[in-house]
Amino acid sequence: MDFIDQRAEAYSSRYTSKTGEILHKNELESLETNRQVHMISGQVQGKLLEFLSLMLKPGKVLEIGTFTGFSALCLEKGLQPGGTLHTIELREEDAAFAARYFKKAGVEDRIRLHIGNALEIIPQLNEQWDLVFIDADKVNYIEYYELTLPSLKPGGWILADNVLFHGQVLEDEVKGKNAKAIHAFNEHVASDSRVEQVMLTVRDGLMLIRKLQE
Repeated sequence: MDFIDQRAEAYSSRYTSKTGEILHKNELESLETNRQVHMISGQVQGKLLEFLSLMLKPGKVLEIGTFTGFSALCLEKGLQPGGTLHTIELREEDAAFAARYFKKAGVEDRIRLHIGNALEIIPQLNEQWDLVFIDADKVNYIEYYELTLPSLKPGGWILADNVLFHGQVLEDEVKGKNAKAIHAFNEHVASDSRVEQVMLTVRDGLMLIRKLQE
């Protein structure tokens, strides 16, 4: 994320509330053991996800891309009593790591962890979502969006991570399959009359998408 001023990042972190002991341990262990640790939401974005969930008070949440469970633990905090968060992870090792932290946090009864290909799992869930968080392989963002939007409640929300993709979408000529896929996704959402959206320049970019009332 070197396209973001590191001083601003540090300043933002300084004046953002801490995420709590379990999430802090999750982030530290992820840093120590996972080569893909740059994928973790981290303190500032994690707190933003927590606040959004607390404001929206969702009953049904879908997360596409569990990684080590950090963002799921943030989103779980706003669930209604009796609510459920479904999260999908392709890699078994990351799923096992996340499951361990769900248990540590005492929320394993509120989070349903699915292991496998999200494109195959999502159609089987048969739920009406209040909130969807897309943070998985970038080349399938449009497919994840189109798979979930019909089952998103009117007035419901989709959050899409990495919509700035390390600044690569800002280039005059967007290169690389992931950057091209993210740029195509941003264009796709912007031209979709079913929704309205705002792009935030938090961390690697976070798009908030609201499904319009039918």
